[in-house]
Amino acid sequence: MRVVEIVNDFRTLQHQISQYQITPTPAQYYEIGYEVLRQCSAEAQAVLSAHYAGGSLQVPSSNGEKEKQQLQRVMLDASARRFQAQKIYLRAVAAVRWANARNAILQGQMAHSGNAAALQQADNNLRAHYGSTLCQRPEDEGLSSWPLAPRGPHFANDA
Repeated sequence: MRVVEIVNDFRTLQHQISQYQITPTPAQYYEIGYEVLRQCSAEAQAVLSAHYAGGSLQVPSSNGEKEKQQLQRVMLDASARRFQAQKIYLRAVAAVRWANARNAILQGQMAHSGNAAALQQADNNLRAHYGSTLCQRPEDEGLSSWPLAPRGPHFANDA
């Protein structure tokens, strides 16, 4: 039953991530939050399309120990994918929160010196949240070695 719960959680997270599609104007395309959303979408697709790393699945046999090991590998893979999807989801939610804050600050106007500090604070809040979702890595949990490193010009710790 545990496998079903994990897979269902993963499916729900993937569905939620796919709902966070915001189309920025060309002038806003490279703003930090929109970059994070595009990255989240790409990472979610990569997790979804990743091959099963636990070896080939075998037809059930009378050897209960082999079946138990195979089920453990399936659960480990499913748990790693769910963990990855949770991290992506949290970053996508933060990016949507950033977009909403930005829209509330701008109120349909262009950015100017009067709202620059508030916009910078929204950017800083997103960076802080983004960093906090990267503190715990899947391999720390023994789940996977899939990368979670931030990419793009807005993150100081790029490789």
